[in-house]
Amino acid sequence: MSEVYLILGSNIGDRKNYLEQAISMIKEAIGMIQTKSSLYETVPWGFDDKNNFLNQVIKVETSLQPEDILKEILQIEKIIGRIRSGKGYSSRVIDIDILFYNKEIIHSENLVIPHPLMHERKFVLGPLAEIAGQFIHPVFNKTIQTLLNECKDELNVEKLV
Repeated sequence: MSEVYLILGSNIGDRKNYLEQAISMIKEAIGMIQTKSSLYETVPWGFDDKNNFLNQVIKVETSLQPEDILKEILQIEKIIGRIRSGKGYSSRVIDIDILFYNKEIIHSENLVIPHPLMHERKFVLGPLAEIAGQFIHPVFNKTIQTLLNECKDELNVEKLV
């Protein structure tokens, strides 16, 4: 079995419900949820929008390979109602990204793992540090907590109770 860390985000409609739907579908299609971070409310990263995101990181135990996980994620996003415009960052009902697959470094035509921009984003590092603060990033050879402490992202990330 392999361990995969995923980040989920939503900033349109019933954000919490979309995250819950996605987690339920991930459990069915990808594997057993091992742990979940708290919910975090964050301002959009990379584009302007009045709607804040809800973000959450989950750790999943899976027998799937990374490319198969990506296929399942894209299908889950489509079922929940995500429409990809192909024009960069935008608001969305659901977004699911693979952060880590075990400690592997993968560069394929369709997939880059670890997520190549995660170290620049507090909305990723905050919830990830909550559940995997001592996990060593295989490219930077630093813990997630260290990457969070060093992150220069100044956007507001608020842990919800």
